[in-house]
Amino acid sequence: MNREEELETRSESKCELCSSTDHLSVYEVPPSSDGTADQCLLLCETCREQIGNPEKVDANHWRCLNDSMWSQVPAVQVMAWRILNRIRAEGWPQDLLDMLYLDDEVRAWAESGMESEEAVRHLDINGALLEAGDSVTLIKDLDVKGSSITAKRGTAVRGIRLVADNPEQIEGRIEGQQIVILTKFVKKAN
Repeated sequence: MNREEELETRSESKCELCSSTDHLSVYEVPPSSDGTADQCLLLCETCREQIGNPEKVDANHWRCLNDSMWSQVPAVQVMAWRILNRIRAEGWPQDLLDMLYLDDEVRAWAESGMESEEAVRHLDINGALLEAGDSVTLIKDLDVKGSSITAKRGTAVRGIRLVADNPEQIEGRIEGQQIVILTKFVKKAN
C-alpha cells in the first residue's frame, strides 16, 4: 500500500482536520517530514491554503479542530496545536489549547515547526512578501528625517535590505543616502 492509499484508509477519505471530502491531497508536516504516512496528513484544498497563507486565515473554519484535535494520529495533533496557537488571539482557541494534551515528543515536533513559521516576514502595502535585494516603489512622499530630502511618490528603491527584528521596516538608498522606510509606504516592483 502506498502512502496516499494508507492516508486515505486512515482518514476514511476525509480531510484529517475538517472532514471535508473535496480536493484531498497529501501534506507533509514540516519542518522535517520523512515522507512517511506517519508524518503526513490528507488535507482538503481549503485547509492547505489556510496553512500556507497565514494572512488569509478564517478562524471560524478552524472550529473543526474541536473534534480533530482528539485524533490519535500525532501529525493531526501537531497541526491542530500549531493552528490553534496561530489563532489563539481569537479567544476560543485558547480554551481548546488548555484541553489539548500532547506527549513530550509530539509537543517538541509541534513547537519545532512553529519556530520556522514565526520568522519575521516583511510585507508591502499589498501583502506581497519582500526579500532582501528586491526593488520597491514609494506610494507616498516621505520626508527623510535628519536631512532636507523628500523622497517623492513613485521613486524606485533598488536592492533593499530587511531590518531583521522589525517586519515593518526596510532599508534602502535614496539620493545616495541609506534610510529606513516603513513597509506600509512601499509596493514591490514587478
